[in-house]
Amino acid sequence: MAEHVDVIIVGAGLSGIGQARHLQRDCPDRSFLILESREAIGGTWDLFRYPGVRSDSDMHTLGYSFRPWTGGASFADGTSIRTYIADAAREGGLDALIRFGVHVEAAAWSTDDTRWTVTARRADGERITFTCGWLCMCSGYYNYARGHAPDFPGAEEFGGLIVHPQFWPADLDYGGKRVVVIGSGATAVTLVPAMAKQATSVTMLQRSPTYVVALPGEDRVGQWLGRWLPKAAARRLTRWKNILLSMIFYRLARARPEAIKRRMIKGVRDQLGAGYDVETHFTPRYAPWDQRVCVVPDADLFAAIKEGRAEVVTDTVERFTTSGLRLGSGRELQADVVVTATGLEIQLLGDVQFTLDGAPIELSRSVQYKGLMFSDVPNLSFTFGYTNASWTLKADLVARYVCRLLNTMRRRGVRQATPHLGDPEMERLPAVDFSSGYIQRAQGKLPQQGAKRPWRLHQNYALDLATLRFGSVDNEMVFFESGRERPRAARRGGGAR
Repeated sequence: MAEHVDVIIVGAGLSGIGQARHLQRDCPDRSFLILESREAIGGTWDLFRYPGVRSDSDMHTLGYSFRPWTGGASFADGTSIRTYIADAAREGGLDALIRFGVHVEAAAWSTDDTRWTVTARRADGERITFTCGWLCMCSGYYNYARGHAPDFPGAEEFGGLIVHPQFWPADLDYGGKRVVVIGSGATAVTLVPAMAKQATSVTMLQRSPTYVVALPGEDRVGQWLGRWLPKAAARRLTRWKNILLSMIFYRLARARPEAIKRRMIKGVRDQLGAGYDVETHFTPRYAPWDQRVCVVPDADLFAAIKEGRAEVVTDTVERFTTSGLRLGSGRELQADVVVTATGLEIQLLGDVQFTLDGAPIELSRSVQYKGLMFSDVPNLSFTFGYTNASWTLKADLVARYVCRLLNTMRRRGVRQATPHLGDPEMERLPAVDFSSGYIQRAQGKLPQQGAKRPWRLHQNYALDLATLRFGSVDNEMVFFESGRERPRAARRGGGAR
């Protein structure tokens, strides 16, 4: 017999634990479960165990609004973040509500029953089912089982070890060895300085440069505020300071890309000195924030390069050899370990197969509603954080909006809420306006966004705060009392609380 709850949350990572804690606070009369395919809390931060793994967003904004970050480092390591998430879960007593080792495979909506039937598989292969009135997909945005790995010619001939960061061997000893890291994104710029502490040499081999910015590892302004203000007030002010600074930087980058580019490149040149070829290795061909900007706390990447412990090579891979890599320029790189930090494979909503009254739901043909629901799909929300700011800022807003919507539905005596696209001719835009390879490879699989509200994604915390925290839950939302009964007319005007 299927276990029934009011809400099912898929994923026990940063988003899922946050959604659960908000449900506890804002919807205390709702029952819920968390289904987690892994055997531990933490999601991304439990999966990634490569050397130096850390946040590339400051922890004052990556941390939950209801549980401020109290650690000293602004950019925490993976272990600290994993502990932070687990502590937030334990404080809420969520341990008993998480079903570990449960991989969700399908979710079927029944209009007659106004509920989802969720089909899952345990690690031993046993099939189990759950039912719920609302389904929250907090499963992240990429494939945990497989990373993006280009097919490099000659890889089978290489006499060393090839490792993908997503599946780092716990017993890998790279001390005293020659390491090549293929990639230029957040993972690569984290791995290189960390591995350079033990390896004989570390080379970051990139096809093209990425914007890299050095920031202090600790928030000095936040520390100063903490000396003069009560702790709670200091943390709130520090959080908002960082939110506003990141918003200002992003808006300036989009409005004046050439000026911001010059400033960012100058920052790299100041770190590495006039004799370093910044033009080749740290000057991207695209505008700032066309892809995510990489942060290196305390300039650790630049320090490793200046000290000769690390090198950046901008070239292409022609093929692997028995002893390393032959590049497009003809240069040979000797290596004992090659790390393919070549990116992620997008997998929205955990690759769950969704159906509506027996018919498949093609999410790639739907339109995102306020960045958290889908057109004409009832009682389903998903969490996809910001591309230009901390993931948790958006996750918190989504969680609180879902709670507001659930409370509005109960107050009105309705059981189904469905965003309805009133203008089918509205212009459709790509889901994410980003030129990163992992996004471009998945554009055909992602739901689109519309050209106007509430179907347009803002990527702007202030606008989303106004819309999701204080705006109405009624605009272009259709409510049903139950089953196939006549829909309730949405109330217009002020925002429902």
